[in-house]
Amino acid sequence: MRVAVLGPGGVGGLLAALLARDGHAVTCLARPVTAAHLDRHGLAVTSDRFGELVAPVRGAERLDGPVDALLVTTKATQLDDALDRVPADVLGDAVVVPLLNGVEHLAALRERYPAARVIAGTIRVFASRPAPGEIRHEGELCAVQLTPGAEPLADALSAAGVDVVVRPDEAGLLWDKLSFLAPMALLTTAADAPLGTVRDERGGELAAVIAEVAAVARAEGAAGDATATREFAWSLPDGMRSSMQRDAAAGNVTELEAIGGAVLRAADRHGVEVPVTRRLVEELRARLG
Repeated sequence: MRVAVLGPGGVGGLLAALLARDGHAVTCLARPVTAAHLDRHGLAVTSDRFGELVAPVRGAERLDGPVDALLVTTKATQLDDALDRVPADVLGDAVVVPLLNGVEHLAALRERYPAARVIAGTIRVFASRPAPGEIRHEGELCAVQLTPGAEPLADALSAAGVDVVVRPDEAGLLWDKLSFLAPMALLTTAADAPLGTVRDERGGELAAVIAEVAAVARAEGAAGDATATREFAWSLPDGMRSSMQRDAAAGNVTELEAIGGAVLRAADRHGVEVPVTRRLVEELRARLG
């Protein structure tokens, strides 16, 4: 396949490297310095699951030719600026799969690329980019879920070693992830501590936010299984940290609005009470600006 990856950070860089290692033609769209580095040196991955690998990719500042699929793997806060690298007339009717945090980006992508096939997707993975072209993947988790319409990409990712599920329910797919991500991100950032400390010291709040977000998910048409989400949250390693917490600690712009803000906006639409979630979001808004 011809695959473009917009935002070759931890998530995008890992998937780009795995696809390129499997023989697909991968173009990474990034800022000039990063694009030039990737074009010369490729992507170097250190992974608990996939081992050490270096994969050649093409680096470019803008999409300049047709592709079969575009993976959008920027942070939600960078999406608008990053999309300038993907002209709609060049993208055409390609499959577009955003793997962003939150639930509100699909409408924006469908409006911007009316000829493309924008498919809902999520990924569960703990990956970071210590430096341009360097990807660190922690643990064994690397699971992608897609709605129908991107089967060739799903097959390519599966063959490259990613756990892939195609499921028909867009709302369920998006809210299943947010139902876990929002509680973990909000509490680890509020506590400025890893997940193990949050479970030990603020486990009641974590469970309350899980229940509240699950209620919002049900109002949005998803299953909203709080018990399953809680079991998953308590199964993860003690040292797990959210990307929101890492961004806040580094003084970077966070995805608070895409994650916590999205939950509050959906709760308000449906009249669902989420007092613990609302308090945490409002405290973090005041703290992070």
